[in-house]
Amino acid sequence: MPSQPDIQFGTDGWRAIIGDDYTFANVRACAAAVARDLIAINHERRGVAVGYDTRFQSEEFARAAAEVIANYGIPVQISDRPLPTPALSYAVTTMNAAAGIMITASHNPPEYNGFKVKSEAGGSAPPEQVERIEAHLPEA
Repeated sequence: MPSQPDIQFGTDGWRAIIGDDYTFANVRACAAAVARDLIAINHERRGVAVGYDTRFQSEEFARAAAEVIANYGIPVQISDRPLPTPALSYAVTTMNAAAGIMITASHNPPEYNGFKVKSEAGGSAPPEQVERIEAHLPEA
């Protein structure tokens, strides 16, 4: 049985090669960690906005993340089409969401995908938020 990869968020999220470490199981684990963090800080009622880009299976990864968030009883809004990351950031602020999840690997090569977490202000999650999310990963 393969060991759990070491998921660590770097600059603006976590990225990995699709099908290697970037799997549905690991995306679900990241989403569960976000959900657990929001519950721990009592922000779950504000919900989460989820977006995705045009990379291979980004929409499917986004739907998997949204399903996990919803299973924790947290309201979730998922984009109905690919969008750029700034549009997801705008959605977080206009819907007064507690966080955003963007499925994208940005400038990385096409074999990669990524999981970005946006703060309630729409920008990159601050270090303290990232640390809390990473601390919830082993539980996911």
